[in-house]
Amino acid sequence: MSIQVIEREEMKVVGISWNGTYSQISTLPSLFKEMLNRLEEVSYQTNEPVLIAPFHSRETEFTYYVTTPVEKIEEIPEGMVGFTIPSKNYVSATHYGSHAEVEHTYQQIYSWMKEYGYEQDHNALSIEVYKEEHKHHNANGELHFDIYLPVKTYKE
Repeated sequence: MSIQVIEREEMKVVGISWNGTYSQISTLPSLFKEMLNRLEEVSYQTNEPVLIAPFHSRETEFTYYVTTPVEKIEEIPEGMVGFTIPSKNYVSATHYGSHAEVEHTYQQIYSWMKEYGYEQDHNALSIEVYKEEHKHHNANGELHFDIYLPVKTYKE
């Protein structure tokens, strides 16, 4: 697995949000279906064929969003949210594999961060990016998506 540090530009997104415990993680695929069914409701979408899934992890629960990138945040559809993800440095990797293997991919990234002296910025959103070109694989449970974990500045 290739792991690197990159800077992502500011991004505006509109989509649906969900909050729950880690034991409810099986709910997430239905969020993607709901968002895909409602995409046409979102105004000012960019031409980028992706779904952006920002999330906040906490000790006992997490908040997960399934969104689409937009040029500007106006006319947010009922039941959706819109917000700006600031420009930030991230440790980035790509997950290829099943739902069951996602946790292992994250553990590999965390180990790499520790080895190279990076500290996760727990106040910032982590991001998963699901590209249109991998939609068929993802729908069949063979996931292919990019992971971006926000980091504080490099520790000496």
